[in-house]
Amino acid sequence: MLFANKWIGVRTAIQAFARDETGATAIEYGLIAGLIAAVIVVAVTAVGNKLVVVFNSIAAAL
Repeated sequence: MLFANKWIGVRTAIQAFARDETGATAIEYGLIAGLIAAVIVVAVTAVGNKLVVVFNSIAAAL
């Protein structure tokens, strides 16, 4: 009987954990922020490489 009561308590805790979605929103926001950061890094790198070419051509013209 004691084992059955503990098993019911464990089962209830597992079910409550499975239904709990409080951390899901924070994880989703974290993933979105990471994706935005990756896009910014790629964009800045691409623009930076093009600026190097422009400044090198200006320096060569001087």
